[in-house]
Amino acid sequence: MTTELLIDNRPCMVYAMPEPRCLVLTTLGAHERKDFETLAQMITQQTSVPFVLAAFTIGDWEAELAPWADSALSQRPEVGTQAGATLDFVANALLPEMQGLYGSLPVILGGYSLAGLFALWAAYQQPLFAAVAAASPSVWIRGWMSFVQSHALLTPKVYLSLGIKEEKTRNSALAQVGDNIRAYHELLTHSLGEEHTALVWHNGGHFTDCTLRLAQAITWCINRITTL
Repeated sequence: MTTELLIDNRPCMVYAMPEPRCLVLTTLGAHERKDFETLAQMITQQTSVPFVLAAFTIGDWEAELAPWADSALSQRPEVGTQAGATLDFVANALLPEMQGLYGSLPVILGGYSLAGLFALWAAYQQPLFAAVAAASPSVWIRGWMSFVQSHALLTPKVYLSLGIKEEKTRNSALAQVGDNIRAYHELLTHSLGEEHTALVWHNGGHFTDCTLRLAQAITWCINRITTL
């Protein structure tokens, strides 16, 4: 049920169910490749809606996903310069390929950590996504709240989650994640409505049950954009 494709010279993994009703796009870092099948199975256990899950390879996590530079994230000069190219791949290579194979389906963009932040940022750039699943997104990044307050969100549904220990850190930049995600969720509640957004708190820290938490985020989105 899982196939591997090379799309625009970028390796991708695709899990496809018969007669899918939505398309889920997410990232595939080196640390996520071994968990791809597990992620797909966890989603199938939580929803009866058939779906396609397509994950695209990320070679340099920070450089390819960070929407802008932040010294608290990295001081490498290339970080904050390639997110646009990553989104261009999603919009103009991955998505057309998937539509050619499976038809025009509502699209969910999901991710964990910095990939979750990328998914949120992408939803302010392109009106392509029926929902965004952002598990433990890096909303602590400098300027995030200013950005979302001054830009229009182009997706109607957003799921957010965070581990309860993530804001309890001595790192002053990372410690902002709790206040920022609460404020961001409040903003989303006002703009989208309570039924179209969620903020879920999980036990543990940032690296606790990552695959399960992403699966829950994606499942929420699947169930909100389809009729069970």
